[in-house]
Amino acid sequence: MNQPSNSIRSLFLEGPTGRLEAMLNAGQSDAKYAAVVCHPHPMYGGTLHNKVVFNAMKAVNSFGFPALRFNFRGTGLSHGKHDHGKGEVEDVQTALDWMAKEFNLPLILAGFSFGAAMGLRAACPDERVKFLIGLGLPVAPIEGRSYNFGFLGHCTKPKLFVSGSEDVFGPKEILEQTVAASADPKKLVWIDGVDHFFAGKLPQMREAIEGWICETVLR
Repeated sequence: MNQPSNSIRSLFLEGPTGRLEAMLNAGQSDAKYAAVVCHPHPMYGGTLHNKVVFNAMKAVNSFGFPALRFNFRGTGLSHGKHDHGKGEVEDVQTALDWMAKEFNLPLILAGFSFGAAMGLRAACPDERVKFLIGLGLPVAPIEGRSYNFGFLGHCTKPKLFVSGSEDVFGPKEILEQTVAASADPKKLVWIDGVDHFFAGKLPQMREAIEGWICETVLR
């Protein structure tokens, strides 16, 4: 595993509703991939500084891959207002466009919860994105929020799903059905005894990502 650069750059991306606040963790000059990591629901405190997002970024960055985190519209210093999962897909596309232009490398998309729902939808049809990581995929409708993951049945890119066994947003039976209906190749990893936020077991979540990158992305 490469030692990533310690360089962290704050920047703004030009999105469809104005600028999007972002942070770039630099990679190695010989990086094989670049990554975009998407944060959870902004109406419930989700930002690019979320602990799950930070650990996912550290996992991909540990291989020397540059990794971009950004705030969805209306979050932090990002312009615009929350669009209930419609415009947020465009925000992900903005981040993917920026990374593709900046590094000219194949891309990895990782997202947590709402960020996974938005990120996977944007990245599945994007030919520049080669690998997908969904953390805490929110497959159960709660508090009026629900997401349709039927598109995963046509998404033949390698996919990693990681969830806590006690995740109320991703009950085991429903998530297993969702993953089973997704196109191959795919892998589902359960982190035992933790909730949606992987509380107390973030290192295990990070290890699951790093192990999958070794066996799938870098094979």
